[in-house]
Order: sequence, then structure tokens, then C-alpha cells
Amino acid sequence: MLVVDDDPFIARLLEIELAAAGYQVRVANDGEQAIQLVQQDAPDLVITDVMMPHVDGFELTRLLRQDPRTAAVSVIILTARGLSADKLEGFAIGADDYIVKPFDTPELLARVRGVLRRSKEMKDESPLTGLPGNVRIQEEIEARVSSGNEFALLYADLDQFKAFNDHYGFARGDQVIQELARTMEDVLDDLVPGDAFVGHLGGDDFVLVVPPSAAALVADTIVQRFDDRSPDYYDEADRERGWIEVLNRRGEQQRFPPLTISIGIASTQRRRFAHFAEVVAVATEMKNFTKSTPGSSWAIDRRTT
Repeated sequence: MLVVDDDPFIARLLEIELAAAGYQVRVANDGEQAIQLVQQDAPDLVITDVMMPHVDGFELTRLLRQDPRTAAVSVIILTARGLSADKLEGFAIGADDYIVKPFDTPELLARVRGVLRRSKEMKDESPLTGLPGNVRIQEEIEARVSSGNEFALLYADLDQFKAFNDHYGFARGDQVIQELARTMEDVLDDLVPGDAFVGHLGGDDFVLVVPPSAAALVADTIVQRFDDRSPDYYDEADRERGWIEVLNRRGEQQRFPPLTISIGIASTQRRRFAHFAEVVAVATEMKNFTKSTPGSSWAIDRRTT
């Protein structure tokens, strides 16, 4: 596991306690170093302080969740502030648990064991959607890469989902995720029955694998069906107004537009991939590109090698 804290005393204390409990522990002094270490060798668990310069614990968690290669890494937020806002923000961006400093060692170890146990259970199947989880997703992509057969990888997530959760609560957010999962399954059943795969990385992140010839149609159909359904997720007043208002991290009221979906596509139709991480990186790049324009959209990588 990886401990991330800019306070060397706290970092060393955590390292000693966790090592004494039988865990292999690495230490990062800040969020930037943590990202480098995770990219080199992803741990099962990251325990990160919140208040750090440059890349804080919240941003580190976001970065881990946004990358399919690290989305399965469990995260415990370590904070000196027992504030509900910190806890809620941590959960909203994908943290698995939190610990308030100064921590009690037995509680720390109990939370670590609990998070690791839940993580193991979730990797084969998402408890929220029932779709294949992170381990099966990676196995599917690796099998496609190894086979040499053509395929397209679609990486999808929602825009403004954190604001939606903050405004309406996690229960409403979970309903959106569950409906999106069903929508994706229905689209695959309608367009490519028996020749496709969909998995749930966690949060609002999904991965689909389809024949390259069907990728554009699948992405476009998911976008259309989600946009048709999206207004129904909002209360009437918010729907008519066209935005919701929530507190941002600076404690200021900020307006957010309705939920949209972004999909990035990597395809073997014009290029070959040698590794799971390579195809994921291209799909992630395309997804991030779509987020530069407003509204739901998708983009496919058309570069050749």
C-alpha cells in the first residue's frame, strides 16, 4: 500500500503501524510523488492526507479514479479536520473511507482491513450495477489485445456528476448510474448482441468493448438515449431553470449545467496496440478531448501507426 503525507512524522508513524500489521508499505511525501509511484506499480490501497501542496488528497483521488489503470485502487482519506464537508467531498470523488487525525491504531487497522475486503469483493463485479468490475475488465481487454482480433474500446463517464451528487444526494446519483448501466446493456443488445462487453469501473466510469464497425453507432446511440433521459433526473424547478447551484470547494455557490456523457474511443481498425495500458490511454485521451466541448459527445481516435 502507499501512504501519502507531507508531514514526515505522520507518514513514518503510519508506515511503522502498517508494516507491523504485516502490510508492505511505500511512502510518498506529496501528491505528485504519489502519482509517479502509483503509475510505476499500482498499490491495493492509498492512504492520503487531504491538506498537501500542489496536488492535495482530493485531487489525487480524482486522478486515480479518472484513469482505468488505477480506478480500482482503494483510497482512504486522512484528514485533521473532522468536517462533514471534507468527508462528503471525499466520498463524492470516490474515496472508500476516511480517518480523522489523530488516529487510533486499532481503528486505523480495522478500516484498512474493511476497505481491502470490500475492494476484493468489488473487483469481480460492481455491487451497484452488477456489471463486471475492474479485474474482469482488464482481463477482457488483455484477451482482445492478445488475440490480435479487431476491437474498439469505449471509455465513458458523466460530466457534472459530482455537482449532481452534492445537490441531490448519493441515492439519486446511484439511480443515475444504475439506469446508465441498463441503457448501455440495452444498446449493446440492440446493436451488437453477443459480440460486446460492458463493465463498470466504479463511480460514473464505464468501459465497453465492441467491433470497430459498430463503435460509432454504439457511442452515438448511448449519447442520444442518455440525453433523452437526463432531464428526468432533475426536479422540475431545476429542469426549467437549466442548472443547479451547489457549493464549490472554495465555499462559494456555483451553477452547474445538466448531466451529460462523454465517450472516448480507441480502435484497432487503423492501429495496433501491444498492451492493455496503451489502448486505455488512447481511449482516455479521446474522452478528455470530448470534455473540451459542452454537451454530450463522443470522439474516436483516427490516427494510424
